[in-house]
Amino acid sequence: MSTRITLPAKARYSFGGDEHIFVELSEEMSLEAFFKGISMCAELQRRQMPGVAEICPANSAILVKYDPDVIAPDAMLETLKNIEANLGGDSMELDTRIIEIPVYYNDPWTNETQLRFRDRHQDPSSTDLQYAARINGYESVETFIQAHAGSPWFVSMIGFVAGLPWLYQMVERDRQIEAPKYVRPRTDTPKHTIGYGGCFSCLYAVRGAGGYQMFGITPTPIYDPKQALPYFKENRVFLKPGDIVKWKSIDRAEYDRISGEVDAGTYEGPKVRQVTFSLKDFLPNPQAYNTQLLELLYGN
Repeated sequence: MSTRITLPAKARYSFGGDEHIFVELSEEMSLEAFFKGISMCAELQRRQMPGVAEICPANSAILVKYDPDVIAPDAMLETLKNIEANLGGDSMELDTRIIEIPVYYNDPWTNETQLRFRDRHQDPSSTDLQYAARINGYESVETFIQAHAGSPWFVSMIGFVAGLPWLYQMVERDRQIEAPKYVRPRTDTPKHTIGYGGCFSCLYAVRGAGGYQMFGITPTPIYDPKQALPYFKENRVFLKPGDIVKWKSIDRAEYDRISGEVDAGTYEGPKVRQVTFSLKDFLPNPQAYNTQLLELLYGN
């Protein structure tokens, strides 16, 4: 079964100084908005136009940096509008990767950080996991973790700090987890923390400030400026927009095993499979489509 894809209405364009054009595709996040943006980026990249310096996809927007001495601003603007007008909504597919990222939920490091910043939280008497489970209607932290790790997520953008991905859950909208950010941001977040704010999960690539709810931590680095580990050979940033991530709940022993391999430089990286994702086939039955994705990830 397939369905017709309804893309967001006409985008809003605005210039950012002399060298940027910002394209707002939708005021709200959706897979349709994300796919429209990443399709525009792919077509602009395919054209290899002189003067286009950088193409940056975001959750429901894109930013294009160009050289106005090579391509006039109005010509750049018309090019983007032309690409948008000629998008085919019924054939949106993405050749991408599905990646398993191990997560040690309810870990001691993010729990210690939570205690230091409890005065900045909506509910100082609960942990972040207890709070998120309750406001999303789950009967326990365990069932909430199962929901967070049970379905895959799209990487919708990279930013904030080097290598940090935002991830959008691939389930029906009424099943999506939502949680507000802290009332006031923290000045510290452990590196590799799995965070949550609004409808987005994230993975803090490095230690630093943050305001997302903290659910757990991964032993798998996603940013390696020295490119020492094998899976960073091509790029110091591992994840990219369009990747599909599946969280896997692990225990302390598994966390320590992987961390030891990372420290020794012998960690080969997370499980990765190539996949072609079809938005048209996904939308009618996300649960069934996700089952197929996971069979591909875990099959021989």
